[in-house]
Amino acid sequence: MINGQNIDRRNRTGRIPRPAPPADDAAGALLRRYDAGEPIGVSPVAEGLLNHGYRVLTTAGTYFLKCYIDGTTAAPAAIAAQHRATAALHALGLPTAPPVAARDGRTVAAFAGRRYALFPWIEGGHRAGHELTQDQCAELGTLLGLVHLALARVHPPVLQPLVQPTADPVQTEELIEELLALAAAHRPHDDLDELARQRLLERRGLLAAYGHRRPRPEAAPPTGWVHGDFHPLNLLYRGPDPVAILDWDRLGLKPRAEEAVRGATLFFHHPLTGALDLVRVRRFSQAYRAAGAATAEEMAAAVHRVWWERLNDFWMLQWRYQRGDHRADPLFPAAAAQIVWWCEEYEQVLDAYTN
Repeated sequence: MINGQNIDRRNRTGRIPRPAPPADDAAGALLRRYDAGEPIGVSPVAEGLLNHGYRVLTTAGTYFLKCYIDGTTAAPAAIAAQHRATAALHALGLPTAPPVAARDGRTVAAFAGRRYALFPWIEGGHRAGHELTQDQCAELGTLLGLVHLALARVHPPVLQPLVQPTADPVQTEELIEELLALAAAHRPHDDLDELARQRLLERRGLLAAYGHRRPRPEAAPPTGWVHGDFHPLNLLYRGPDPVAILDWDRLGLKPRAEEAVRGATLFFHHPLTGALDLVRVRRFSQAYRAAGAATAEEMAAAVHRVWWERLNDFWMLQWRYQRGDHRADPLFPAAAAQIVWWCEEYEQVLDAYTN
């Protein structure tokens, strides 16, 4: 099923927050703009960070109704770009699920101050990286490489080189100070607050040790169009084969090889320790490079930049303490452990991505 970014992000009660289904009259009003039958039942699927989703059973079949809720990705131009890209990639034979066009030819419908899109419902399931055979890891790398090449084909050329900024460790130190104070003051104080304190202090030490290795902005690998959020819960499998790449909300221009590096860390990490399965990473990266999406030198630059980004990144704690949003809490322990492991195994990680 197409069900959005349904990473297991829980609220402070430990339950996964669910969107309320649209009222029957709202669903009916939306569906009347399509040749999609009359609604029989509407039920929410797991809530994403950037959208809400609903499984809609109608007299004509089953659909996925997506409600765009995040201001940064719900602009009409951004949604239109996502829809054009998925349709173009689908026409090239890649596993995407283009939206259904309404009777007026549009793929976005506005209702009650929100924007919606209707998609075919695709049966399937998600697969974690450890569930993939080594050959399937290679197939995954090939798939991402082909997606990147196809996105370059259907979009105008991108002038190179583009200067890509890197995290400023001075600003990171200021953020660490703020988060330490917020963690100490958080009530009720729990084990995650204590872990946050330990990891923040640890990260301060790592930045002191590695701050001189900040990547130069001009040393970024080539910029291109990328999916923007390539991870296991945005890829749908049926049997051994991927059938749909989901949630193109973050489609945009980024250093292309960085998405390959980042994607492999999300597919092939241990859920508790964060350590990467370097055998699977190697097969994935070899296939990505063989597809023609990046050279070994570009992958090396991407590895260094993603490592630096993770060294300076605290988005999960910022959600917890600055926004009072606890949905990312379960992701923090493994993510915080991974960067420590990565610093210790930097050369081995680099070798897995480049050889």
